[in-house]
Amino acid sequence: MPSASRATDSVVSMLILHTSDWHLGRSFHGTGLLQAQREVLGQMAATVRERGVDLVLVSGDVYDRALPAADAVEILDRALAELVSAGAVVVLTSGNHDSAIRLGFGGHLMGASGVHFRTRMDQVTAPVVLDDPDGGLVAVYGVPYLEPRHAGQVWEVDPNHTAVTAEAVRRIHEDADTRFGSQDQEAAVIAMAHLFAAGGAGSDSERDIGADLPQGEAPEEQAPEEQEWQADCPSEELLVGTLGQVPVSVFEGIDYVALGHLHGRQRMAETVRYSGSPLPYSFSEANHTKGGLLVRTAGGSVTGVETVDWSAGRKLAVLRGRIEDLMDDPDHAWAEDRWCQITVTDPVRPPQAYRRLKERFDGLLNFVLDPDVGAAARKSTYAARLAAATSDLEVCTGFVEHVRQRPASASETALLTTALAESRNELEDEGSAA
Repeated sequence: MPSASRATDSVVSMLILHTSDWHLGRSFHGTGLLQAQREVLGQMAATVRERGVDLVLVSGDVYDRALPAADAVEILDRALAELVSAGAVVVLTSGNHDSAIRLGFGGHLMGASGVHFRTRMDQVTAPVVLDDPDGGLVAVYGVPYLEPRHAGQVWEVDPNHTAVTAEAVRRIHEDADTRFGSQDQEAAVIAMAHLFAAGGAGSDSERDIGADLPQGEAPEEQAPEEQEWQADCPSEELLVGTLGQVPVSVFEGIDYVALGHLHGRQRMAETVRYSGSPLPYSFSEANHTKGGLLVRTAGGSVTGVETVDWSAGRKLAVLRGRIEDLMDDPDHAWAEDRWCQITVTDPVRPPQAYRRLKERFDGLLNFVLDPDVGAAARKSTYAARLAAATSDLEVCTGFVEHVRQRPASASETALLTTALAESRNELEDEGSAA
């Protein structure tokens, strides 16, 4: 059995680094992130060395796609070598972005070197077991992403996320009771899973993992303490709906649940947490603090959880306003060296708006037009104008107003009048010829 004997703090304990959602090979609005991913994984290895981390968990979505590019594979190879060299055992599970078969290739050989892949359903009851320096054990059960229809058929349970996850947890409990129940040493049971937990806060960069599937019973309302998310993503407004969610109560009896899939670091319960992704992968994550979670165990139980922060690559900025303010306001200077999403709210599209903004914010990646035309104008929808139109000309000018967010000008009205007259003349000529 591998032994984890290092400890840098006064209390002898095991230190576990919980990470997830590396998404190696991903781009950001067409911009490559390979260098930023190399950098943040280097910071991760430095954390392992400096803090004396014994075990690193990667809870799914190691790659961004099922067929990762060669550069992404090279980054993973180097990162795993650095983590093991720094003194850690590594456990990785497959997520919904990964190809389980490809990610798990060579797993039997790599396990001998301290890198353990859990990518198959039959590995749910194959824990990685380590000796806790304080005399207990730590058993890590890696649950890969479970496709509900397939897992439900194999395990003969309902084909929904809640049912297949509950079955995986039941099997973990059964295995842990059999494996450790008669031993004198206490065992801390840690489960890794890649899923939507009920009440989780999502971002724009996660791929839906079950909107088209049956979901099982609605989860019971969570206790207030289970809804206490970390303040790392206070501005997150996109709440994951009930589709694809798994209630936190499914994990009852597990000492720590290392979740992956949601990219914002958050606490679902004291010992059920998302580490979040190590890098932001959408502008909705601009205010996230990125990093991982350090989990401490001693004597076969979890004794504490703390955050560790990393920062790599270009930071993000989200700006909104009229173009003159965006161009001239010195308060926006902080965003000039960041990747930017800028929403222009002028009632009429400013000429050459993108080019002008790019001159000040050279990291402009996402340009959005959202004219602020006032509440009264917004109430007058195109459908309402169409219904109220009494002539062909009013239909056409209503369309111009809908598209341009302003009334048709005199020249536009004259042009439309001429075009309509010519159309009528052509129709009359065709009728006469017939």
